[in-house]
Amino acid sequence: MIGKERAKKIIKEFEDKAVLVVGDLILDRYLWGEVERISPEAPVPVVEVKKETFNPGGASNVAWNISSLGAKTYMAGVIGTDQNGEILESLLIGKDIIPINIKDQKRPTTEKTRIIAVSQQLLRIDRESKEKLSEETTDKLINQIKSITDKIDAVIVSDYGKGVITPKLMEYLKSTGKPVFVDPKPSNFSLYTGITTMTPNRKEAYECVKADKGISVEQVGRMIMEKLSIDTLLITLGSEGMALFNKNEVKKIPARARKVYDVTGAGDTVISVLTLAKISGASWEEAASLANYAAGYVVGEIGTAALDRETLLNIIP
Repeated sequence: MIGKERAKKIIKEFEDKAVLVVGDLILDRYLWGEVERISPEAPVPVVEVKKETFNPGGASNVAWNISSLGAKTYMAGVIGTDQNGEILESLLIGKDIIPINIKDQKRPTTEKTRIIAVSQQLLRIDRESKEKLSEETTDKLINQIKSITDKIDAVIVSDYGKGVITPKLMEYLKSTGKPVFVDPKPSNFSLYTGITTMTPNRKEAYECVKADKGISVEQVGRMIMEKLSIDTLLITLGSEGMALFNKNEVKKIPARARKVYDVTGAGDTVISVLTLAKISGASWEEAASLANYAAGYVVGEIGTAALDRETLLNIIP
């Protein structure tokens, strides 16, 4: 789908680009441990925690991917006035991401705690608020975005359904004239009309148009494109790869994963590479192919992961 030399030329352009990521910030907390016995209190494993680590998750994982790939990166979202918010902003700054986030004392910073032992995730604990942003907070966020709009080449909307993506915010983002790439939440489907493209997985695609499982992916893709009035769509299909839709055809891109340990954050990697490649001169097919290689790499890692330009180029045969 894309040759090494062509990929090298496109990837080289990443360093001259600037991307704004807008969406639901999540702090990913990992408790790593060992299991040697079953609890006498219930039939569950007892995990002896050996270490604790943190990563940017949700929309902030998208920002981490963009920054790791060498582009200038802005992150706009909402965090709480709590310790998790401080940890997350510190992580962003440490990964060369420019945070322009709003702090809301009425909301906690979203946190997902994963307990991992023997290279397997045993449990996930979520702490979050899914309430829509108040109009006042939305206006503050829009004003922050306005301050850097002329500095960016594209917008990525990373919608995890935690309340940050509102009709007013989406209307503003679409009005900027910048290409808008969306990693969608089906419950907000109606907000994405007129965007550049979006990257749902198979489950999300079917939920977006409330399609029966008997309907083909091709039909579902066409329904999405018609309802949103978009010319391009990328549906990720797990072990079956990806389906790239344009006005005239559907191209299937085979999966590239050699091993699958953890699909956490794979969608974040897909939209990051797709966006950067497209604004760096790639065709849609070339951009999707690069994103496919990248996704095949990150699912072989445990937890959220970001790859750099050298790694991306090296995994292309």
